[in-house]
Amino acid sequence: MTIDGFILAAGLGTRMGPLSRALPKPAWPFNGRPLIALAADGLRRAGIRHLACNAHVLPDRIREATRDTGIEVCPEPVLLGTAGGLRHVRDRAADELAVWNGDILADPPWEAFRERHRALGSDLSWLLIPHPGGPWNPVWLSPEGRILPPGRTGDGPYHFVGPAFWSRRALALLPDEGPADVKTQVLARLDRAFGVVVDPFPFYEIGSPDQLIEAAARVAPGAEGRIPGCYVHPEASPVGSLRRCVLGPGARLHPAFRDQDAFWFQEGGHLVRLAL
Repeated sequence: MTIDGFILAAGLGTRMGPLSRALPKPAWPFNGRPLIALAADGLRRAGIRHLACNAHVLPDRIREATRDTGIEVCPEPVLLGTAGGLRHVRDRAADELAVWNGDILADPPWEAFRERHRALGSDLSWLLIPHPGGPWNPVWLSPEGRILPPGRTGDGPYHFVGPAFWSRRALALLPDEGPADVKTQVLARLDRAFGVVVDPFPFYEIGSPDQLIEAAARVAPGAEGRIPGCYVHPEASPVGSLRRCVLGPGARLHPAFRDQDAFWFQEGGHLVRLAL
């Protein structure tokens, strides 16, 4: 089957700290639906239907999160870098492969992005917004809209939100083995790599417990964000007085319980508490 969309879902989960013991980032739900499934929903609304993803930390949890979504899960026991995971589908990729991050909660304008990618005749396109400030590395463009290599400045700065389109020519530049870096091994060898700038849209990077809590408060205030300052998994029972807590799968606490700065989840039939 030809694959026309790939979701990057492999990573070490280091920034999520103790939460990665229970679930990888793409498996955390919002309004009852895993982040990776929400990513697939957005792609399919744009007609990008045949999807795959990679998985490193707790791959079985990724399989559970993608159950009934039709997403093909490609185990990645050894991490392959920022672009090497695309080799899982390189030989089956469509002429334009949509690539999206499994740890970002957003609804990108995929259709408008694809139209611009095609109009440019681009081999690799990144979806950009004006840089909002913060820790993200800036992206700079040439006057023609080409993505400039690190160390050069031009039009910008912009922020790469994550959505990309790859041509088969771009995919062919990936090394056959080992990790691959998109900036040094792909962008540096393409003359038709463009940034597509759009108006800012809401996006939430789910990279830490606090980012998980904040995103739940904003997009799921009646579900996972229903306890102020906390995150409540759909399989948890929120009771007691809690501050800056994450209640993971199976967390069930006593009604009189008080706690803060903690992650609760069930593991092997036992309730586990870890400090955030």
